[in-house]
Amino acid sequence: MLLEKFKDLSFLIYGLGITGKSVINFFDKNNIKNYKVWDDHDKFLYKKKRPSDLNKTFKEVNYIVLSPGISLFKLKNKTLKKYKNKIITDIDIIFLLQKNFKSILVTGTNGKSTTCKIISHILKKRGFKTYLGGNIGKPILNSKIKQNSFLIIEISSFQLAYSKFIRPDYAFLLNVTNDHLDWHGSYRNYLNSKMRIFENQKKNQFAIVNRKMKNEFKKRKNVGKLITPNIKNYIKIKTKIKNPYIKSEINSENISSILELTKLLKISNKSLINSLNTFIGLPHRYEIFLKKRKCTFINDSKATSFQATKFALQNSKDIYWIVGGLPKKNDKIDLKGLKKNIVKTYIIGKNINFFKKQLKNQLNYCVSKNLRNSIIQIFKDLKTTKRKNNTVLLSPSSASFDQFSNFEHRGEEFKKLCKRYAKKYT
Repeated sequence: MLLEKFKDLSFLIYGLGITGKSVINFFDKNNIKNYKVWDDHDKFLYKKKRPSDLNKTFKEVNYIVLSPGISLFKLKNKTLKKYKNKIITDIDIIFLLQKNFKSILVTGTNGKSTTCKIISHILKKRGFKTYLGGNIGKPILNSKIKQNSFLIIEISSFQLAYSKFIRPDYAFLLNVTNDHLDWHGSYRNYLNSKMRIFENQKKNQFAIVNRKMKNEFKKRKNVGKLITPNIKNYIKIKTKIKNPYIKSEINSENISSILELTKLLKISNKSLINSLNTFIGLPHRYEIFLKKRKCTFINDSKATSFQATKFALQNSKDIYWIVGGLPKKNDKIDLKGLKKNIVKTYIIGKNINFFKKQLKNQLNYCVSKNLRNSIIQIFKDLKTTKRKNNTVLLSPSSASFDQFSNFEHRGEEFKKLCKRYAKKYT
Protein backbone atom coordinates (compact mmCIF):
# COMPACT_ATOMS: atom_id res chain seq x y z
CA MET A 1 0.00 0.00 0.00
CA LEU A 2 1.37 3.42 -0.95
CA LEU A 3 1.78 5.96 1.83
CA GLU A 4 -0.76 8.32 0.20
CA LYS A 5 -3.41 5.61 0.26
CA PHE A 6 -2.46 4.71 3.84
CA LYS A 7 -3.14 8.34 4.81
CA ASP A 8 -6.78 7.92 3.76
CA LEU A 9 -7.33 5.32 6.49
CA SER A 10 -8.41 6.10 10.05
CA PHE A 11 -6.90 4.64 13.22
CA LEU A 12 -7.34 4.34 16.96
CA ILE A 13 -4.09 3.78 18.86
CA TYR A 14 -5.14 1.82 21.96
CA GLY A 15 -2.54 1.76 24.76
CA LEU A 16 0.10 4.47 25.10
CA GLY A 17 3.17 2.65 26.35
CA ILE A 18 6.44 2.48 24.41
CA THR A 19 4.81 0.83 21.39
CA GLY A 20 1.78 3.12 21.27
CA LYS A 21 3.99 6.20 21.44
CA SER A 22 6.18 4.84 18.64
CA VAL A 23 3.06 4.56 16.43
CA ILE A 24 2.11 8.17 17.21
CA ASN A 25 5.63 9.38 16.39
CA PHE A 26 5.61 7.40 13.13
CA PHE A 27 2.22 8.83 12.12
CA ASP A 28 3.31 12.39 12.93
CA LYS A 29 6.59 12.09 11.01
CA ASN A 30 4.77 10.73 7.96
CA ASN A 31 1.95 13.31 8.15
CA ILE A 32 -0.70 10.68 8.92
CA LYS A 33 -3.30 12.80 10.71
CA ASN A 34 -6.47 10.70 10.86
CA TYR A 35 -5.92 8.98 14.18
CA LYS A 36 -7.18 9.07 17.76
CA VAL A 37 -5.61 7.65 20.91
CA TRP A 38 -6.77 5.91 24.05
CA ASP A 39 -5.17 4.72 27.26
CA ASP A 40 -7.16 3.11 30.09
CA HIS A 41 -4.78 4.36 32.79
CA ASP A 42 -3.86 7.89 31.68
CA LYS A 43 -6.62 10.26 30.57
CA PHE A 44 -4.27 13.17 29.95
CA LEU A 45 -1.74 11.69 27.51
CA TYR A 46 -2.29 13.25 24.06
CA LYS A 47 -5.55 14.62 25.41
CA LYS A 48 -6.45 16.49 22.20
CA LYS A 49 -6.43 13.21 20.30
CA ARG A 50 -8.54 11.34 22.85
CA PRO A 51 -12.13 10.60 21.64
CA SER A 52 -15.12 11.63 23.74
CA ASP A 53 -16.97 8.44 22.78
CA LEU A 54 -14.68 5.38 22.67
CA ASN A 55 -17.32 2.89 21.48
CA LYS A 56 -18.31 5.17 18.62
CA THR A 57 -14.65 5.43 17.62
CA PHE A 58 -14.31 1.62 17.60
CA LYS A 59 -17.12 1.56 15.06
CA GLU A 60 -15.86 4.39 12.87
CA VAL A 61 -12.12 3.74 12.43
CA ASN A 62 -10.60 1.40 9.84
CA TYR A 63 -8.04 -0.08 12.24
CA ILE A 64 -7.32 -0.28 15.96
CA VAL A 65 -3.57 -0.42 16.66
CA LEU A 66 -3.46 -2.35 19.94
CA SER A 67 -0.58 -2.26 22.39
CA PRO A 68 0.99 -5.76 22.71
CA GLY A 69 0.59 -5.69 26.50
CA ILE A 70 -3.21 -5.59 26.30
CA SER A 71 -5.14 -8.86 26.45
CA LEU A 72 -8.76 -9.03 25.27
CA PHE A 73 -9.29 -11.79 27.85
CA LYS A 74 -8.37 -9.45 30.72
CA LEU A 75 -9.58 -6.10 29.36
CA LYS A 76 -12.41 -4.44 31.30
CA ASN A 77 -13.84 -2.83 28.15
CA LYS A 78 -15.58 -5.84 26.60
CA THR A 79 -16.82 -3.84 23.59
CA LEU A 80 -13.39 -3.99 21.99
CA LYS A 81 -13.83 -7.75 21.45
CA LYS A 82 -16.63 -7.01 18.97
CA TYR A 83 -14.09 -5.21 16.77
CA LYS A 84 -11.36 -7.83 16.89
CA ASN A 85 -11.34 -7.93 13.07
CA LYS A 86 -10.08 -4.31 13.07
CA ILE A 87 -7.21 -4.89 15.49
CA ILE A 88 -3.68 -4.72 14.09
CA THR A 89 -0.21 -4.18 15.56
CA ASP A 90 2.66 -1.78 14.96
CA ILE A 91 4.44 -4.51 12.98
CA ASP A 92 1.46 -4.79 10.62
CA ILE A 93 1.99 -1.14 9.68
CA ILE A 94 5.49 -1.91 8.36
CA PHE A 95 4.11 -4.64 6.11
CA LEU A 96 1.07 -2.62 5.02
CA LEU A 97 3.38 0.07 3.66
CA GLN A 98 5.36 -2.57 1.73
CA LYS A 99 8.82 -1.07 2.02
CA ASN A 100 11.57 -2.66 -0.05
CA PHE A 101 13.22 -4.79 2.64
CA LYS A 102 13.78 -8.45 3.52
CA SER A 103 12.13 -9.52 6.76
CA ILE A 104 13.27 -12.07 9.35
CA LEU A 105 10.71 -12.65 12.10
CA VAL A 106 11.49 -14.80 15.12
CA THR A 107 9.03 -16.21 17.65
CA GLY A 108 9.01 -19.00 20.22
CA THR A 109 8.82 -19.34 23.99
CA ASN A 110 12.53 -19.30 24.83
CA GLY A 111 15.56 -17.83 23.09
CA LYS A 112 13.92 -15.26 20.79
CA SER A 113 16.03 -12.28 21.83
CA THR A 114 19.34 -14.12 21.70
CA THR A 115 18.47 -15.66 18.33
CA CYS A 116 17.59 -12.25 16.86
CA LYS A 117 20.77 -10.72 18.25
CA ILE A 118 22.93 -13.54 16.82
CA ILE A 119 21.26 -13.22 13.39
CA SER A 120 21.85 -9.46 13.42
CA HIS A 121 25.48 -9.97 14.44
CA ILE A 122 26.12 -12.52 11.66
CA LEU A 123 24.52 -10.36 8.96
CA LYS A 124 26.36 -7.23 10.05
CA LYS A 125 29.66 -9.10 9.94
CA ARG A 126 28.81 -10.03 6.35
CA GLY A 127 28.17 -6.40 5.46
CA PHE A 128 24.35 -6.52 5.33
CA LYS A 129 22.39 -3.45 6.42
CA THR A 130 20.22 -4.64 9.32
CA TYR A 131 17.57 -3.24 11.66
CA LEU A 132 16.74 -5.06 14.88
CA GLY A 133 13.53 -4.38 16.81
CA GLY A 134 10.18 -5.54 18.06
CA ASN A 135 9.79 -7.35 21.36
CA ILE A 136 13.56 -7.21 21.93
CA GLY A 137 13.14 -3.66 23.21
CA LYS A 138 13.12 -1.15 20.35
CA PRO A 139 9.76 -0.60 18.60
CA ILE A 140 10.28 -1.33 14.93
CA LEU A 141 8.56 1.89 13.81
CA ASN A 142 11.39 3.85 15.45
CA SER A 143 13.81 2.53 12.81
CA LYS A 144 14.54 4.53 9.65
CA ILE A 145 14.47 1.52 7.35
CA LYS A 146 16.42 1.87 4.11
CA GLN A 147 15.80 -0.08 0.92
CA ASN A 148 17.42 -3.48 0.41
CA SER A 149 18.03 -3.93 4.12
CA PHE A 150 17.19 -6.80 6.48
CA LEU A 151 14.54 -6.18 9.09
CA ILE A 152 14.98 -8.56 12.05
CA ILE A 153 11.99 -8.60 14.38
CA GLU A 154 11.44 -10.47 17.61
CA ILE A 155 7.69 -10.95 17.59
CA SER A 156 5.81 -12.10 20.67
CA SER A 157 2.64 -14.16 20.94
CA PHE A 158 0.91 -10.96 22.07
CA GLN A 159 1.74 -9.25 18.77
CA LEU A 160 1.02 -12.32 16.66
CA ALA A 161 -2.40 -12.82 18.27
CA TYR A 162 -3.74 -9.73 16.47
CA SER A 163 -1.40 -9.32 13.51
CA LYS A 164 -3.11 -9.53 10.13
CA PHE A 165 -0.64 -8.38 7.49
CA ILE A 166 2.79 -9.72 8.46
CA ARG A 167 4.42 -11.71 5.67
CA PRO A 168 8.02 -12.59 6.64
CA ASP A 169 10.54 -13.68 4.04
CA TYR A 170 12.07 -15.86 6.75
CA ALA A 171 9.87 -16.91 9.69
CA PHE A 172 11.35 -18.73 12.70
CA LEU A 173 9.39 -20.77 15.23
CA LEU A 174 11.95 -21.85 17.82
CA ASN A 175 9.93 -23.73 20.45
CA VAL A 176 6.58 -23.62 22.21
CA THR A 177 5.96 -24.50 25.86
CA ASN A 178 3.36 -23.33 28.39
CA ASP A 179 3.67 -19.56 28.79
CA HIS A 180 1.50 -16.46 29.05
CA LEU A 181 -1.62 -18.61 29.58
CA ASP A 182 -3.19 -15.88 31.73
CA TRP A 183 -2.94 -13.52 28.73
CA HIS A 184 -4.11 -15.96 26.03
CA GLY A 185 -6.63 -17.93 28.09
CA SER A 186 -5.32 -21.38 27.09
CA TYR A 187 -2.30 -23.20 25.66
CA ARG A 188 -4.18 -23.77 22.39
CA ASN A 189 -4.75 -20.01 21.97
CA TYR A 190 -1.09 -19.40 22.74
CA LEU A 191 0.03 -21.99 20.19
CA ASN A 192 -2.36 -20.65 17.56
CA SER A 193 -0.89 -17.17 18.06
CA LYS A 194 2.62 -18.47 17.46
CA MET A 195 1.56 -20.31 14.29
CA ARG A 196 0.13 -17.11 12.80
CA ILE A 197 3.68 -16.09 11.88
CA PHE A 198 3.34 -18.36 8.80
CA GLU A 199 -0.26 -17.53 7.85
CA ASN A 200 0.35 -14.97 5.07
CA GLN A 201 3.61 -16.30 3.66
CA LYS A 202 3.95 -16.90 -0.08
CA LYS A 203 5.51 -19.93 -1.78
CA ASN A 204 8.85 -18.20 -2.23
CA GLN A 205 9.18 -17.45 1.52
CA PHE A 206 10.67 -19.72 4.18
CA ALA A 207 9.32 -21.24 7.39
CA ILE A 208 12.10 -22.45 9.70
CA VAL A 209 10.25 -24.61 12.20
CA ASN A 210 11.46 -26.49 15.27
CA ARG A 211 11.07 -30.22 14.57
CA LYS A 212 8.61 -30.59 17.49
CA MET A 213 6.29 -28.10 15.78
CA LYS A 214 6.56 -29.65 12.33
CA ASN A 215 3.20 -31.45 12.50
CA GLU A 216 1.44 -28.33 13.77
CA PHE A 217 2.76 -26.47 10.74
CA LYS A 218 1.59 -29.18 8.36
CA LYS A 219 -1.95 -29.21 9.83
CA ARG A 220 -2.49 -25.67 8.60
CA LYS A 221 -2.80 -24.39 5.04
CA ASN A 222 0.60 -22.71 5.09
CA VAL A 223 2.37 -22.38 1.75
CA GLY A 224 5.80 -21.13 2.87
CA LYS A 225 8.73 -23.50 2.22
CA LEU A 226 9.07 -25.65 5.34
CA ILE A 227 12.58 -26.16 6.71
CA THR A 228 13.09 -28.33 9.78
CA PRO A 229 16.54 -27.79 11.32
CA ASN A 230 18.60 -30.87 12.12
CA ILE A 231 20.78 -30.30 15.17
CA LYS A 232 23.31 -32.85 13.84
CA ASN A 233 24.27 -30.34 11.13
CA TYR A 234 25.18 -27.83 13.81
CA ILE A 235 27.10 -30.39 15.89
CA LYS A 236 29.38 -30.97 12.87
CA ILE A 237 30.68 -27.40 13.07
CA LYS A 238 30.31 -26.87 16.82
CA THR A 239 33.82 -28.16 17.60
CA LYS A 240 35.26 -25.21 15.64
CA ILE A 241 33.45 -22.67 17.80
CA LYS A 242 35.56 -21.24 20.65
CA ASN A 243 32.95 -18.97 22.24
CA PRO A 244 31.85 -20.72 25.51
CA TYR A 245 28.52 -18.88 25.57
CA ILE A 246 27.60 -20.08 22.09
CA LYS A 247 28.87 -23.60 22.75
CA SER A 248 26.60 -24.11 25.78
CA GLU A 249 23.78 -26.60 25.24
CA ILE A 250 21.29 -23.82 25.94
CA ASN A 251 21.90 -22.36 22.50
CA SER A 252 22.40 -25.48 20.36
CA GLU A 253 18.84 -25.99 19.17
CA ASN A 254 18.28 -22.35 18.24
CA ILE A 255 21.64 -22.00 16.49
CA SER A 256 20.78 -25.04 14.39
CA SER A 257 17.85 -22.93 13.12
CA ILE A 258 20.17 -20.00 12.42
CA LEU A 259 22.40 -22.36 10.44
CA GLU A 260 19.50 -23.00 8.05
CA LEU A 261 19.12 -19.26 7.48
CA THR A 262 22.83 -18.83 6.71
CA LYS A 263 22.56 -21.58 4.08
CA LEU A 264 19.65 -19.74 2.43
CA LEU A 265 21.63 -16.49 2.45
CA LYS A 266 24.72 -18.27 1.09
CA ILE A 267 26.84 -17.44 4.14
CA SER A 268 29.67 -19.95 4.46
CA ASN A 269 30.23 -22.05 7.58
CA LYS A 270 33.62 -20.39 7.99
CA SER A 271 32.02 -16.95 8.04
CA LEU A 272 29.31 -18.19 10.42
CA ILE A 273 31.87 -19.64 12.85
CA ASN A 274 33.92 -16.43 12.81
CA SER A 275 30.79 -14.43 13.63
CA LEU A 276 29.71 -16.77 16.42
CA ASN A 277 33.17 -16.58 18.00
CA THR A 278 32.85 -12.80 18.37
CA PHE A 279 29.27 -12.76 19.67
CA ILE A 280 28.68 -11.43 23.19
CA GLY A 281 25.60 -12.85 24.91
CA LEU A 282 22.71 -10.71 26.11
CA PRO A 283 22.57 -9.82 29.81
CA HIS A 284 20.27 -11.79 32.13
CA ARG A 285 20.27 -14.84 29.86
CA TYR A 286 22.64 -17.40 31.36
CA GLU A 287 25.08 -14.54 31.87
CA ILE A 288 28.34 -15.66 33.48
CA PHE A 289 29.37 -12.40 35.10
CA LEU A 290 31.73 -13.40 37.94
CA LYS A 291 34.22 -16.13 38.82
CA LYS A 292 35.77 -16.31 42.28
CA ARG A 293 38.11 -19.11 43.28
CA LYS A 294 35.92 -22.23 43.25
CA CYS A 295 32.65 -20.57 42.21
CA THR A 296 30.97 -19.35 39.01
CA PHE A 297 28.10 -16.86 39.25
CA ILE A 298 25.36 -16.94 36.59
CA ASN A 299 22.56 -14.42 36.10
CA ASP A 300 19.63 -16.08 34.32
CA SER A 301 16.98 -13.62 35.50
CA LYS A 302 15.20 -13.74 32.12
CA ALA A 303 14.08 -17.31 32.93
CA THR A 304 10.47 -16.56 33.84
CA SER A 305 9.19 -20.14 33.46
CA PHE A 306 10.54 -23.49 34.56
CA GLN A 307 11.08 -24.53 30.94
CA ALA A 308 13.49 -21.62 30.57
CA THR A 309 15.23 -22.52 33.85
CA LYS A 310 15.53 -26.14 32.76
CA PHE A 311 18.17 -25.21 30.17
CA ALA A 312 20.32 -23.57 32.86
CA LEU A 313 19.97 -26.53 35.22
CA GLN A 314 20.95 -28.92 32.43
CA ASN A 315 23.99 -26.87 31.54
CA SER A 316 25.51 -26.44 35.03
CA LYS A 317 26.66 -28.63 37.91
CA ASP A 318 26.95 -28.28 41.70
CA ILE A 319 24.31 -25.55 41.61
CA TYR A 320 23.19 -23.28 44.43
CA TRP A 321 19.90 -22.33 42.81
CA ILE A 322 17.83 -19.22 43.59
CA VAL A 323 14.19 -19.61 42.52
CA GLY A 324 10.94 -17.74 43.10
CA GLY A 325 8.71 -14.84 42.15
CA LEU A 326 5.35 -14.85 40.35
CA PRO A 327 4.97 -18.32 38.78
CA LYS A 328 3.36 -18.70 35.38
CA LYS A 329 -0.12 -20.21 35.18
CA ASN A 330 -0.04 -24.04 35.14
CA ASP A 331 3.76 -24.09 35.41
CA LYS A 332 5.29 -27.16 37.06
CA ILE A 333 8.79 -27.85 38.28
CA ASP A 334 9.82 -31.23 36.95
CA LEU A 335 13.38 -32.01 38.10
CA LYS A 336 13.65 -35.43 36.50
CA GLY A 337 17.28 -35.92 35.49
CA LEU A 338 18.27 -32.57 37.03
CA LYS A 339 18.44 -33.23 40.78
CA LYS A 340 22.02 -34.49 40.55
CA ASN A 341 23.10 -31.03 39.33
CA ILE A 342 21.59 -29.14 42.30
CA VAL A 343 23.20 -28.85 45.73
CA LYS A 344 20.61 -26.62 47.37
CA THR A 345 17.73 -24.31 46.47
CA TYR A 346 16.89 -20.89 47.95
CA ILE A 347 13.28 -19.70 47.61
CA ILE A 348 12.57 -15.98 47.23
CA GLY A 349 9.47 -13.89 46.47
CA LYS A 350 5.91 -13.72 47.70
CA ASN A 351 4.78 -17.14 46.45
CA ILE A 352 6.79 -19.22 48.90
CA ASN A 353 4.13 -21.93 49.34
CA PHE A 354 3.90 -22.61 45.60
CA PHE A 355 7.62 -23.36 45.40
CA LYS A 356 7.72 -25.29 48.67
CA LYS A 357 5.01 -27.62 47.34
CA GLN A 358 6.84 -28.01 44.02
CA LEU A 359 10.21 -28.75 45.61
CA LYS A 360 9.05 -30.82 48.58
CA ASN A 361 10.72 -34.25 48.72
CA GLN A 362 12.74 -33.35 45.62
CA LEU A 363 15.52 -31.06 46.83
CA ASN A 364 17.28 -29.63 49.83
CA TYR A 365 15.84 -26.11 50.07
CA CYS A 366 15.49 -23.16 52.40
CA VAL A 367 13.20 -20.13 52.41
CA SER A 368 15.31 -16.99 52.13
CA LYS A 369 12.50 -14.62 51.01
CA ASN A 370 14.72 -12.17 49.12
CA LEU A 371 17.90 -12.01 47.05
CA ARG A 372 20.05 -10.51 49.78
CA ASN A 373 19.24 -13.25 52.29
CA SER A 374 19.85 -15.86 49.58
CA ILE A 375 23.32 -14.55 48.76
CA ILE A 376 24.32 -14.33 52.42
CA GLN A 377 23.17 -17.92 53.03
CA ILE A 378 24.86 -19.21 49.87
CA PHE A 379 28.23 -17.78 50.91
CA LYS A 380 27.83 -19.39 54.34
CA ASP A 381 27.08 -22.71 52.64
CA LEU A 382 30.02 -22.31 50.25
CA LYS A 383 32.41 -21.97 53.21
CA THR A 384 31.61 -25.50 54.32
CA THR A 385 31.72 -27.24 50.94
CA LYS A 386 34.64 -29.34 49.74
CA ARG A 387 33.59 -29.24 46.10
CA LYS A 388 36.21 -27.78 43.77
CA ASN A 389 33.71 -26.19 41.36
CA ASN A 390 30.41 -24.60 42.33
CA THR A 391 27.73 -22.59 40.54
CA VAL A 392 25.58 -19.84 42.03
CA LEU A 393 22.58 -19.54 39.73
CA LEU A 394 19.70 -17.08 39.70
CA SER A 395 17.15 -18.71 37.41
CA PRO A 396 13.84 -17.84 39.05
CA SER A 397 11.31 -19.80 36.90
CA SER A 398 8.89 -16.94 37.43
CA ALA A 399 8.10 -13.31 36.73
CA SER A 400 9.75 -10.61 38.81
CA PHE A 401 6.94 -8.16 39.55
CA ASP A 402 6.33 -9.22 43.15
CA GLN A 403 9.67 -7.72 44.26
CA PHE A 404 11.17 -5.98 41.20
CA SER A 405 10.10 -3.69 38.38
CA ASN A 406 11.21 -6.22 35.72
CA PHE A 407 13.62 -9.11 35.13
CA GLU A 408 16.44 -6.65 34.30
CA HIS A 409 16.06 -4.98 37.70
CA ARG A 410 16.14 -8.42 39.39
CA GLY A 411 19.23 -9.48 37.45
CA GLU A 412 21.14 -6.27 38.14
CA GLU A 413 20.36 -6.51 41.85
CA PHE A 414 21.59 -10.11 41.91
CA LYS A 415 24.87 -9.16 40.22
CA LYS A 416 25.42 -6.24 42.57
CA LEU A 417 24.84 -8.39 45.68
CA CYS A 418 27.07 -11.21 44.44
CA LYS A 419 29.96 -8.84 43.75
CA ARG A 420 29.54 -7.14 47.12
CA TYR A 421 29.45 -10.33 49.21
CA ALA A 422 32.07 -12.10 47.11
CA LYS A 423 34.60 -9.52 48.34
CA LYS A 424 33.59 -10.21 51.92
CA TYR A 425 33.44 -13.98 51.87
CA THR A 426 36.29 -15.01 49.53
